[in-house]
Amino acid sequence: MDIGRLHEVEDFQWVLEPEGAMRVPGVLYADEALLEGMDDRVLEQVANVAALPGIVQASYAMPDAHWGYGFPIGGVAAFDPDAGGVVSAGGVGFDISCGVRTLRTGITAKDIQPHQKALADMLFHRIPAGLGSHGKIHLSPGQMDDMLAGGARWAVQEGYGEPEDLERIEGYGYMPGADPAQVSGRAKERQKDEMGTLGSGNHYLEVQKVAAVHDPETAEAFGLREGDVVLTIHCGSRGLGHQIGTEALKSMARAAPGHGIDLPDRELACAPLRSPEGQAYLGAMRAGINCALANRQIITHLARQGFRELFPDASLELLYDVSHNTCKEEEHRVDGETRRLFVHRKGATRAFGPGNPNLPAALRPVGQPVLIGGTMGTASYILVGEEGNETRSFGSSCHGAGRRMSRNQAKKQWRGDQVVRELAHRGILIRSPSMRGVAEEAPGAYKAVEEVVEAAEAAGLSRRVARVEPLVTIKG
Repeated sequence: MDIGRLHEVEDFQWVLEPEGAMRVPGVLYADEALLEGMDDRVLEQVANVAALPGIVQASYAMPDAHWGYGFPIGGVAAFDPDAGGVVSAGGVGFDISCGVRTLRTGITAKDIQPHQKALADMLFHRIPAGLGSHGKIHLSPGQMDDMLAGGARWAVQEGYGEPEDLERIEGYGYMPGADPAQVSGRAKERQKDEMGTLGSGNHYLEVQKVAAVHDPETAEAFGLREGDVVLTIHCGSRGLGHQIGTEALKSMARAAPGHGIDLPDRELACAPLRSPEGQAYLGAMRAGINCALANRQIITHLARQGFRELFPDASLELLYDVSHNTCKEEEHRVDGETRRLFVHRKGATRAFGPGNPNLPAALRPVGQPVLIGGTMGTASYILVGEEGNETRSFGSSCHGAGRRMSRNQAKKQWRGDQVVRELAHRGILIRSPSMRGVAEEAPGAYKAVEEVVEAAEAAGLSRRVARVEPLVTIKG
């Protein structure tokens, strides 16, 4: 990226002043090296988002930002419905509510060692993964609507998990305002056999060891100790979310001229929050969020069953579940005034700091866990929302390492079986139905997650609590 158009207002905070149609500044949280590694289109997309009606304060980009559809991945923007604010399907993304959940297993890396291969094989057998993967759960039309309205709450009621899980899920396990009637028959058809599946792309289930504790006090509050084993699940709303996004983008693009919206980029198709199109999308998108929450809850149940076959004393208590492709109505202070805003986070994680009333009582004193995925061959991180972050980025942070090359480029550089062998030599077992998918997600295709996490910490978005390293990865 050409950073000549930016100026650094403080460490790790760069500003693009309003120009052209921009209504607010662009703000990028990164160091110079991360900025220079970003595609030029990231800055273009930050500026385009800043031109949308009703945007508040700034158009933000997180340290892992890279080019996306309409919004940059790693983009955050809030819109005020009282100021003609819009909702954008491109600002949520196609994999609605793709997110991460981490569970404490109650066992240690030493306990895992003799059973690592059996654990890898068992999880691969139990958790369907890959493009078009189907599970053993088949939803009737009535069950589909109940799931879309109820999210993880529905899943727990159906026997997939424990009521205590809901306390540790963003939004307590479901998204109010979901309207299954706004979800098309095609979207529902795509999802009816996909519950409890990982899908493909960068989605995974990973057994990890806590390799280092950076913040002992917060780690204690999170129940994490060095040498512990945790289980992390990264997936979303599968085919249903993709179909909702595809249909909404077409509908919004057609309706935009009638609402007087001049789109700087067709991929930024949007609709006023209070328009029929905006309300229809919100109802469908919220149903997509519930689908993803239910999906991760079912996968959790399947993983618990398998884990306890090998380790009867394993606890598998949920640490937290947080999404990173959403639009949520939230209260934020802007210019000394509390306003209800619709915050888009696309490839960005909610990261509320200590004291936030939206956090469960057990976590409120320390802040929200922020779960940051690395790659199959590198560390991931558990962070915590930093105090004051709500004023810096509407309480948001990075979501992962961020790609540094496309999937096609990665396939040309690596072979999947080669990646699997190299990681096995390092003690990391990979199970996947697709060697092409492994090549696309090779560790070298991503930025160094440590650099992204350090930038988020230096910018005051989130703080490192623990570093976790992979032992077993199941991926599509």
